[in-house]
Amino acid sequence: MFESAFLEFSVLLGISAVMGLLAVQLRQPLIVAFIAVGILVGPSALGLIESSEKLELLAHLGIAILLFVVGLKLDLHIIRTLGMVALLTGLGQVVFTSVVGFFIALALGLSPIGALYVAVALTFSSTIIIVKLLSDKRELDALHGRIAIGFLIVQDIVVVLAMIALTALGQSSQSGNLTYEVLMVLIKGLLMLVVVALLMRYLIPPLLSRLARSPELLILFAIAWAVLGASAGYTLGFSQEVGAFLAGISLASTHYRELIGARLVSLRDFLLLFFFINLGANLDMSTLGLQIVPAMILSVFVLIGNPLIVMVIMGYIGYRKRTGFLAGLTVAQISEFSLILAALGFTLGHIDQATVGLITLVGLITISASTYMILYSQKLYEKLAPFLGVFERVTPFREVELDQQPVAQSTDVILFGLGRLGMQIAQSLQTKGLNVLAVDFNPELLQTTAQHGVPTRYGDAEDPEFILSLPLSEAQWVVSTLRERPINLALLKSLEEAGYRGKSAMAAHHQSDSDDLLKQGADITLIPYQDAALEAVTRILKLSKME
Repeated sequence: MFESAFLEFSVLLGISAVMGLLAVQLRQPLIVAFIAVGILVGPSALGLIESSEKLELLAHLGIAILLFVVGLKLDLHIIRTLGMVALLTGLGQVVFTSVVGFFIALALGLSPIGALYVAVALTFSSTIIIVKLLSDKRELDALHGRIAIGFLIVQDIVVVLAMIALTALGQSSQSGNLTYEVLMVLIKGLLMLVVVALLMRYLIPPLLSRLARSPELLILFAIAWAVLGASAGYTLGFSQEVGAFLAGISLASTHYRELIGARLVSLRDFLLLFFFINLGANLDMSTLGLQIVPAMILSVFVLIGNPLIVMVIMGYIGYRKRTGFLAGLTVAQISEFSLILAALGFTLGHIDQATVGLITLVGLITISASTYMILYSQKLYEKLAPFLGVFERVTPFREVELDQQPVAQSTDVILFGLGRLGMQIAQSLQTKGLNVLAVDFNPELLQTTAQHGVPTRYGDAEDPEFILSLPLSEAQWVVSTLRERPINLALLKSLEEAGYRGKSAMAAHHQSDSDDLLKQGADITLIPYQDAALEAVTRILKLSKME
C-alpha cells in the first residue's frame, strides 16, 4: 500500500497524534487511544500495517526501556520507610486478586493455564498511569500517595518474578522436566544477580563518572545498557523484560539515575506507542467481541475487589478509612505489565489469541474507568464515606502517631499547608504569641515542622470528617497556604458546615481565584507573588523617601 516503510510510519504517527489529541480532549488515557490506533490500522479494520517486523522491533525496544526505567527508579528506601503497609498491602492484594481471579476465570470456562494467566494479569496495577495521575493531582507526597508507590514497587518485583516463573514453565513444556528447568532458572538467576552486584560494586560507578562528562554519551550508554541487559536476559533463558529490569537496578544506586530517568521518559513513551499499537494491531476483533461478557465480569472484580482488599488491609494495620480508600482506588485497573505478560504467554504458546484479547479488553475497561475514579476520588469519597466505617479501627493509630500536638495547649490559628510560606507564617505567628496548629498530609513536612516547635496534625483539607475533629471553637483564624482553588473551596464549605465562627484566610494563584474565594466566604486572600511584590515596592519607596 505504501511505497516505503518511512511513509507507512509517517502515516502511523500522524494517526496516533490525532487519536492522542482526541483522547486528551475526552480525558481518556493515551494507552487506550494507542491501542485503538493499532486496531484501526490493523487487519481488523483498515489494514495499513505492512512493516509488522519493524513495528514489533520498536515495540520490544519500548518494553526494554520501560522496564529499565522502572528498575532505575526502584527505590528500596520507600519500601523500608513504609515497611509493613507496603509489603502487606502489595502482597495481600496480589494474593487475593490472583486466587479469586483464578476461580472466576475457571468459572467463565477458561482452561487452567489460561485462568492462571488471567488471574496473574489482574493483580498488577499500572505504575505509569497511577504516578501520572497522582502527580497531576499533587498527591504523590500525600500519605496515600506514598503508600501507593510503595505497594506498586512490591507489585513490580512480583511481576518480574512471575515472568521468570512463566519462562521456566515454558521451557519445561519443551523439555518435559519442570524440576530441572526451575533449578536451571534459579541458578542462572542467581548468576545474573551476582554479576549485577559485582558490576554495581566495581565497574559501573567509575565508568559512569567518566561518561558523565558528556550527558549525551551518558544517555547513549544507558540506552545501550538497557538493550544489552534485555539481550542478556533473553540469552540466559529469561525474558528480555527481566534483563532490562536488572539493568535498570544496576544503575539505581548511582548519582546519575535521576538524570538518566528524566532523559529516557520521552523516549520510553515514544517507543511504548509502538508496543500498544502493535498490541492493538494483533487483536482479532472477531474473537474480542465474544469476550465482552467475561471481560465485564472480570473488570467489575478489578474495579471493586482490588480497592476493597487494600482498604481491609490498611484498616487492619491502623490507617484511616479515607487513606485506605484513596490508596485503594489506585489499584482499580490492570497495567501495561498485564498486557506484556499476556504477550509473553502467547509467545510461549501458553494461551491463545482469545485469552490475550480478554486480558486486553479488561485493560481497556479498567484503565479508562479507574482514571475517572482517581481523578474524582474526593467526590467519590464524600458519597461513600458513611458506608466505609467498617474499614477503620476505633483508633487509627498509624496516623495518630503522625500528630504532634501538645494536649494542654489552646489553639488560636489553624494553618493548612507546611511549605515555605506556611512554615514562615506559622513561625511568625508564634513569635507574636499566638498558638498555631499546623496541618498537612506530607509526613516528612510534619516531622520537619515539629522539630521547629510547631504543633502538627496529619490531615487533608478536603476531608470534612477531619475538619470536624479540629478545635474550631477555639480558633480565631483558619489560614490555608494551599493554592489549589478546589481544595480551598472544599475547606470553606467544610468550615461553614461545621459552624466555624472565626475568620479565614485563603491563598490563591490568581486574582480570579481570589475573587471566587472571597465570594464563598473567605475574609481575606493571600496571593503570594503579588503580595510579595507589593511589599517589595512599599519597602523600596519607603527607603527612597528616607534618602
